[in-house]
Amino acid sequence: MTCGKGKIGEMMFYAIIENGGKQYKAVEGQNLIVDLLTEEAGKKKTFDKVLLLADDIETHIGTPYVVGASVDCTILEHFKGEKVTTFKYRPKERYRVKSGHRQPYSRLVVNSIAFPGKAKLSANKKSDNEAAQNSNPETANHQQK
Repeated sequence: MTCGKGKIGEMMFYAIIENGGKQYKAVEGQNLIVDLLTEEAGKKKTFDKVLLLADDIETHIGTPYVVGASVDCTILEHFKGEKVTTFKYRPKERYRVKSGHRQPYSRLVVNSIAFPGKAKLSANKKSDNEAAQNSNPETANHQQK
């Protein structure tokens, strides 16, 4: 069963990264839209400015950054956002100026979130999942067939 972007009962692990003076929430496997990057599409990009790492159990907050943490992404494409129209008008002066702007963005996919102790955390998750499957009689019967 899914609820929004995550599955119910699944642990939510994410990182808050800083890029270009803005903060973005990065979740493994999901897309991320940031301001235009100088690298070409298809290249890999690593963000070292990780402000926060969080999951269902604990949260690590950096001062100002989490030491040793990084987010690895692949640039999918560069694109322009929707057009924003501005209109300046001064009554009784015949002054009318209409202009528009389209902000350039880059779409990334988050490949992995790396931090010290990740191998230990993933090993604990695997052992917990195996224990849960062995304790559930319905999944045990399906595996035997």
